[in-house]
Amino acid sequence: MPAGVCGCCGPLRPRYKRLVDNIFPEDPKDGLSKSDMEKLTFYAVSAPEKLDRIGAYLAERLSRDVVRHRYGYVVIAMEALDQLLMACHSQSIKPFVESFLHMVAKLLESREPDLQVLGTNSFVKFANIEEDTPSYHRRYDFFVSQFSAMCHSTHEDPETRTRIRVAGIKGLQGVVRKTVNDELQAIIWEPQHMDKLIPSMLFNMQDADDLDRAGHPSTPSGSGQDGDENPAALAENCFRELLGRAAYGNMKNAVLPVLVHLDNHHLWDPNEFAVSCFRIIMFSIQAQHSHHVIQQVLTHLDGNNKSTPRVRAGIVQVLLETVAIAAKGSVGPTVLEVFNTLLKHLRMSVDMELGDGSRRNSNSSVSSVRGRESDERIVQNAIIQTIGFFGGNLPDYQRAEVMMFIMGKVPVYGTPCHTLDTVKIGPQGTKRIQTMLLSSLIMVTSGFKSKSMSAALPPPFLDPLFSISLMEDSELRQLVLEILHNIIDRHDNRAKLRGIRIIPNVAALKIKREKISKQDVAFMKKHGQQLYRHVYLGCKEEDNVHKNFELLFTTLAILTIELANEEVVIDLIRLSIALQEMALNNEENMPMSIRCGIMALVAAYLNFLSQMIPNPLFCQHVSKVIELRNLDALYLLPDHIFRDKCPLPESLDKDDRQLYFQTADLAECLAGPGYNVERLSIPYIPQVTDEDRLTRRKSFVDTVSLQVDIMSSSLPDKQSELAEEITFETLKKAIDTTGLEEQEREKRRQVMEKFQKAPFEEIAAHCESKANMLHDRLAQIFELTIRPPPSPSGVVSISAGHTQHPSVPVYEMKFPDLCVY
Repeated sequence: MPAGVCGCCGPLRPRYKRLVDNIFPEDPKDGLSKSDMEKLTFYAVSAPEKLDRIGAYLAERLSRDVVRHRYGYVVIAMEALDQLLMACHSQSIKPFVESFLHMVAKLLESREPDLQVLGTNSFVKFANIEEDTPSYHRRYDFFVSQFSAMCHSTHEDPETRTRIRVAGIKGLQGVVRKTVNDELQAIIWEPQHMDKLIPSMLFNMQDADDLDRAGHPSTPSGSGQDGDENPAALAENCFRELLGRAAYGNMKNAVLPVLVHLDNHHLWDPNEFAVSCFRIIMFSIQAQHSHHVIQQVLTHLDGNNKSTPRVRAGIVQVLLETVAIAAKGSVGPTVLEVFNTLLKHLRMSVDMELGDGSRRNSNSSVSSVRGRESDERIVQNAIIQTIGFFGGNLPDYQRAEVMMFIMGKVPVYGTPCHTLDTVKIGPQGTKRIQTMLLSSLIMVTSGFKSKSMSAALPPPFLDPLFSISLMEDSELRQLVLEILHNIIDRHDNRAKLRGIRIIPNVAALKIKREKISKQDVAFMKKHGQQLYRHVYLGCKEEDNVHKNFELLFTTLAILTIELANEEVVIDLIRLSIALQEMALNNEENMPMSIRCGIMALVAAYLNFLSQMIPNPLFCQHVSKVIELRNLDALYLLPDHIFRDKCPLPESLDKDDRQLYFQTADLAECLAGPGYNVERLSIPYIPQVTDEDRLTRRKSFVDTVSLQVDIMSSSLPDKQSELAEEITFETLKKAIDTTGLEEQEREKRRQVMEKFQKAPFEEIAAHCESKANMLHDRLAQIFELTIRPPPSPSGVVSISAGHTQHPSVPVYEMKFPDLCVY
């Protein structure tokens, strides 16, 4: 009886167990029994409610075989699981998936590389299956951790290590594919998972990059690895796929681990890998998310403001790469923030280089200090390049805002500069900042095309720009002129005008020009005198070099091409004659090289102008003067004076009229319709403005007032001697009023005649000088009379040698009725 009972136990086992047992052969080398596997698959499809039991039983057998190291049966079990998974897609597959994932986890936990690769391959097949319904409770935390650990495998055998790393990357790719499209699996974007996923991919990409830099191929020779078996290529593909699926809210968690990885592995110096990473990021993400990446890099740059210069330079160069890709697309509201952050770091870099005097006085060697300064220069150049490239690729409407924004950051003497404090860095650092900001403005304005000059050069931009052009620094003046060229030259004629010379045939240059618009005519009427004034003042600077005269010539030529109507042409001729007279009279004791340079500039420009206007007589007169100079005065021509060894004359002979351009001859040539030649007889006088106060130029008025102050302060005891002696004859002359009325009438007549016949510029300069004198006088009076209000502190103070009155308590102070509540 017991034997009979035992004999019938086998047939009483559940059918699904018998079907599962049948797929395992006696010898695992024979592999999976295909006929029995087909029976098991048919049974599972016919009775899907049994799938969970089949899975649980298979998992039980696999766990037992893993413990017993019967790896042949493990492979058979996983193959059966894969086939069942691919064949069954009903809703009842959910419990079976739990058993499947449990078995995959068992394989990944083992230390056998073959089992880890086997489990990974099964997981990848599962990841490619599209389930009908999302999973509410399934989590992949273990798989993210395990696959990330496999990506960092340090196995002794290189081939085995590569297999494990490839399996880990494929597993992470499977996790990404399985989770990013499932709204219920958004947890994968949380930092605890991204901090494992991203560094694992970057580690393998970096490893190949290191091998390439060392001169070794990323794939071992003879291994036969293709793209799917190359850890670096596979990791890059997975990295791109992950970023391509990132939504707006997930960008921060996806980019931040990249920055942290670059920090931890010191990959900002050198930064080739960092640049390649962010190029991959920018090309992988959706275009509308570009500004988010830029924001992350900016924040990281702020966080590294105390890092070494090369680290900061590496971050800035990475920022340059990101904005280079994003500039053509949507950059969102971060445009001004990019510039604000970069300008702030530019200021900090200059401060670190020049402002820390204690560093120079420390025990550090001179070579280390110079090395740090040169490193700071790298940072500054990277920032300027980034500013210029980013601004130069923006749309015109945004570029105009950026130009105004940068110009507002340029420190100008005499004006408040809230964003760039120049006290610590001194004049040298201030000049450095001015030079770098103007250099970035050159890059931003390059290629800028504005339909009207009033929009491109508004007063808030033009006034500080011209104030800088008055400074006693030839480099700054050159930068200002180049900025003006970028803005005014709307038809790209500068390249044809490069170099100051006597152009024999201007028509051969094929200069592009259009008829001046009404808006530009209005601009020249409003700001033309300001432009002429700065050209006039810029010519007589003693530190002018060849490049300054070249840029001044280009400025006059571009003004003629872009903004010159008949009235402007007359003004430009008057300006040229005034420059010639300034060089001849030499009232400011300029060096002979500067005087000859001015004469050469006038000759080059009038030669250009004469060929730009349809007037043969004018052209003949200019050519005649130039021919005479070729014979007798080569030092007055640009082709000779700007050579290194050109002999200079001891003086310029004003009486030799044939060598100079005469106003009367020019007026005679231009007589006719279109030109108001009467204005040519009015000498050009530059307007007097407040811009001199915003610079460090020593004007004539400042010198005179300084001398008066010195005389009055140094001779206090001789004032009685300087006073006029009062006698009877003096009093008689004072009382006698005969002839006063006639003198008054003559004075009034002269004033009326002056206002009727004098040029407008002279009248404006005269009135403005009086207004400035009045304002100065009022300021002195207010400074002497106005005292600060009484303070309730009750303290008697002594300042500047004067005793202040005792303060009045608050309860005794008398306020106006309107101030009392």
